[in-house]
Amino acid sequence: MSAEATNPGNPEAADRRRGRPRPALRGLRRIGRAALLGPAARDGLPDALEHVAKVHRRHHPDADLDILSKAYQCAESSHRGQTRKSGEPYITHPLAVTLILAELGAETTTLTASLLHDTVEDTDVTLDQVRAEFGAEVCYLVDGVTKLEKVDYGAAAEPETFRKMLVATGNDVRVMSIKLADRLHNMRTLGVMRPEKQARIAGVTRDVLIPLAERLGVQALKTELEDMVFAVLHPEEYAATRHLVASYAGRPDPLAAIAARARAILADAGIDAEVLVRPRHFVSVHRVLLARGRLTAADLGRLLVLVAEDADCYAVLGELHTCFTPVVSEFKDFIATPKFNLYQSLHTAVSGETGDVAETLIRTHRMHRVAEAGVIALGNPHVPTDGADAPEGERADPTRPGWLDRLLTWQRTTPDPDTFWTSLRDDLAQEGEITVFCTGAAPDDPGGTIGLPAGASCVDAAYARHGDAGHGCIGARVNGRLVTLGTVLRDGDSLHLLMAQDSAGPSPQWLDHARTPAARLAISRWLARPQDTGEPPATPAGRRTERRRVPAHRSASPDHAATASGLAVADLPGAAVRLAGCCTPVPPDTVTGFAVRGGAVTVHRALCPAVARMAAMGRQPVGVRWRGAGPGGPGCRVTLLAEAFSRPHLLPDLTEAIAAQGAAVVSAAVEPPHEQLVRHTYTLHLPNAAGLPSLMRAMRQVPGVFDVVRATTTVRS
Repeated sequence: MSAEATNPGNPEAADRRRGRPRPALRGLRRIGRAALLGPAARDGLPDALEHVAKVHRRHHPDADLDILSKAYQCAESSHRGQTRKSGEPYITHPLAVTLILAELGAETTTLTASLLHDTVEDTDVTLDQVRAEFGAEVCYLVDGVTKLEKVDYGAAAEPETFRKMLVATGNDVRVMSIKLADRLHNMRTLGVMRPEKQARIAGVTRDVLIPLAERLGVQALKTELEDMVFAVLHPEEYAATRHLVASYAGRPDPLAAIAARARAILADAGIDAEVLVRPRHFVSVHRVLLARGRLTAADLGRLLVLVAEDADCYAVLGELHTCFTPVVSEFKDFIATPKFNLYQSLHTAVSGETGDVAETLIRTHRMHRVAEAGVIALGNPHVPTDGADAPEGERADPTRPGWLDRLLTWQRTTPDPDTFWTSLRDDLAQEGEITVFCTGAAPDDPGGTIGLPAGASCVDAAYARHGDAGHGCIGARVNGRLVTLGTVLRDGDSLHLLMAQDSAGPSPQWLDHARTPAARLAISRWLARPQDTGEPPATPAGRRTERRRVPAHRSASPDHAATASGLAVADLPGAAVRLAGCCTPVPPDTVTGFAVRGGAVTVHRALCPAVARMAAMGRQPVGVRWRGAGPGGPGCRVTLLAEAFSRPHLLPDLTEAIAAQGAAVVSAAVEPPHEQLVRHTYTLHLPNAAGLPSLMRAMRQVPGVFDVVRATTTVRS
């Protein structure tokens, strides 16, 4: 944790450009000078800690500084004699980390732990000593950010250290807050490292720490880390962006004119608001340039409007949209629907009198604190469930986000450090978070909500909700509509997962749909398992197989015409009556007839497409009626289409359900599966037409079957 470097560019100018509170360099220099002179105290407070205490009191006027003084004295004495690669006393590092957190409003316990965060790792101080002197809570935080020894873990030390920190963060997010501040100071002082080590540290910061800062809502740390990583990994683009920003320095600022007019408008409306011009950081400017292809002076910043109450945000929005020309497509309401990282604000864009477009953020002062500091600004919401002296117990944390739960879940099943490290980066690379409402898959399942990364599919949802039992997912309904498992979910979707006990399990194609590490790891484990040779292999999805024919039950297939003659009577004396094979009508269907060659009458269901075709050809219908089909009366033949999700044993299960209803299978055809959907066509002989509704209900209850309908067109074999 002792990386050392010079900050690329001019940090003081960068702080002014960003237009937001930053740890002041003068304060850091004062700390450095005080550390060089020793821990001399003034009014009971060490000189080196004076600036930290002043900043801390600004956010927490009633803070107890005695514990901070005690922690500083312990850290200073433990690190005494150690220096950084720049030659400064090592104590300047924990002091700088503590100052960063103090500027963001962290409470006293977090600052105490940040002062001590390197003592167990780099000195002879033990966790037992920290617990005895400062309590279990501080000890937990210090232990959470302490690196694992490379001598014990070798190349796996870094991924296993991050695994340890994530698990600790699951119980207390302040662990990651300290780690982020620690990395920020190390990035500020990275210049003394060898170029290859700078690139390695910057790469891990980009892939892991910056996404974590984004997810925890700590934008103040995230944006500065982004600029520093940009400078290390893309020095040419960084220099070009700096030059571009500097080229606008002497020009008139259109945002300043729009801000002045906005202040006057809001003052006239009686709205107490603070209007600021908020410059973009370098990475943001670079992204705008890539997206738009060119930049204007107005693209170098945004307007920030701060008000007291939530209602004032909407009042400001109304005034700005009334007095300026709004860009409707740019409006977003993150107050009514906050982002997954606690962020709240109204986003809009308005055009000034000169045509310059100003992107505008509208939020309350409280929202602004949370937007800048994220979970750090929320104080201490952590309450140990097993008592104050049991930090290893689960903690009730209302700010614990869904993405963190997902990380903690899949990391338990990933013992291999390389797989964990790759999966962690892949998971953190997903941008955004969605919430999906799941209905119960069983009568005793109450359902609930699940959080997923943006771009997640039904496959991801199955494993997020059911773990390894997600192997049994055979389909899904999204917002009431049947969809394939590869369907990408959207925020607010209602999802019903269709599960089966005897599913064939995931196919290799599922990996193409899985976005979350939990799903990909579970599918990969299933596919890599030893195959059960006693069971025939499942047909791969999308493979074209020959249509299977099921032989008819010979004893239960009477002549169709003979059967029909006992069911229907035509208004054509002496005519033989036959039931049409295209729609297989049965009582009490509404029917009509048409005379055909040979003097016979063919009976169709009234809704059969053949009826409309014959009427269009000018064929005259013949009246027909049912004779009646009571118990013991003549049977009938009917064709049913069963739509289902492909799974093993589906055909015998359907045949068994049909036989249990007393029906006989005359013929059956199974179409090749497509996207795991399959259609079975059955021509059945029913001993009594009145049994058709119960037969269709029994077929629908077979696992995997989602619909059974009567055939309306001729089925070609």
